[in-house]
Amino acid sequence: MSRLTKSCAGLTLALPLLLPLPAAHAANNYPVVLVHGFLGFGPDSYPGSGFLYWGGYNNIAAHMQLYHGPHAVYAAGVAAIGSNWDDAVELYAQIKGGCVDYGASHVLRQSYPGQPQKPPGKCWAADPLNNPSAYPLALYPQWDAAHPIHLIGHSQGGTTIRALIQLLEHGAPNEGDHELYRGGKAGWVRSVTTLSSPHNGTTLRDAVLDVLPQIRTPLRDYLDSKLTSWELSPDGARDFNRWALTSPQVYYFSVGTLATEAGAWCCNGTDRTIAPIQNTAFQYPRTDMFQYYKYFSGEWIVPSLAQRGIGSYTQSAAGRVRIDSEWFPNDGVVNTISMRAPNGHPVRNYDGTAVRGSWNFLGNYRGYDHFDILNWPNTGPSADPIYERISDILFNLE
Repeated sequence: MSRLTKSCAGLTLALPLLLPLPAAHAANNYPVVLVHGFLGFGPDSYPGSGFLYWGGYNNIAAHMQLYHGPHAVYAAGVAAIGSNWDDAVELYAQIKGGCVDYGASHVLRQSYPGQPQKPPGKCWAADPLNNPSAYPLALYPQWDAAHPIHLIGHSQGGTTIRALIQLLEHGAPNEGDHELYRGGKAGWVRSVTTLSSPHNGTTLRDAVLDVLPQIRTPLRDYLDSKLTSWELSPDGARDFNRWALTSPQVYYFSVGTLATEAGAWCCNGTDRTIAPIQNTAFQYPRTDMFQYYKYFSGEWIVPSLAQRGIGSYTQSAAGRVRIDSEWFPNDGVVNTISMRAPNGHPVRNYDGTAVRGSWNFLGNYRGYDHFDILNWPNTGPSADPIYERISDILFNLE
């Protein structure tokens, strides 16, 4: 299916005028906020380029606005490199309005050197008529239990959303007087949908850091950042999952992506340039995977033949999360098994009926790599049908 969609910028700009009208046949028409993942960016980050995180040279937000709409769909922009906590705090301010406060205790214990608790100017205005500092406008200032929202996160955006819900409902009493840390905000989020999210971490982090400790690359430098690195690892994700609870008030949905295949002597759709000789026990990147991640996703980190990639990496050290062959299938960045739900949290396969307080797994999409799900330019399939399915589910929740 072609990646080209029939988004229309003019219609996108006109949609806010139509949004008070209810969408036909919808049980709800709550706004949707899209939350990007690591190294991601907001819709205004690269003006003039025409390239969006959500859609590449197309526009997923606009597509969702029009599909059985009109609907209000916003794309948020948090830090490209940040912990789940920091990104959640930024996301709250961007949606509701106000200034970012990372929390007094959090900054002391887990921030990077020199990080301010309240960064100057990192604010969003809730009232366009009372905005003397000309801050960007908040996405949905009326957000509260009577005006809930749907949240959709890609990659780390999914775990960012989980951190936000934990803070909304339970607060953090040692962090100061910011309204987010007071908790008591159950019901503010109607649903969460995660796409290719590393709920239980990704072994890409372990392969790059633990196996290649001396090689400096931009990817390694990113993964080596303090708290972000830990949360991305299976061991760090285990700690995060003990804190970020699954709320009984929220509908949770998850989507998995899979862009590797089991090894074969031929004809399995994998890139034979990357992996000419294959072992049936391991996984190898498909020809249509985003090129850069082919080098990490298979049996070996290419061009080495001594350093295991995601498709064959294992470890069983005492006290750590055990990594076995179930972790081999991946989308180039995240192990597919990690995308279903946080380990130890309630989960079920979605059967047409959504259950609140449980993860409703929508299945693994074979042939979609970590960026196919965003409709980035590639030879893989279009993600439009996935967002249409998600829209049908979310807007029919009571």
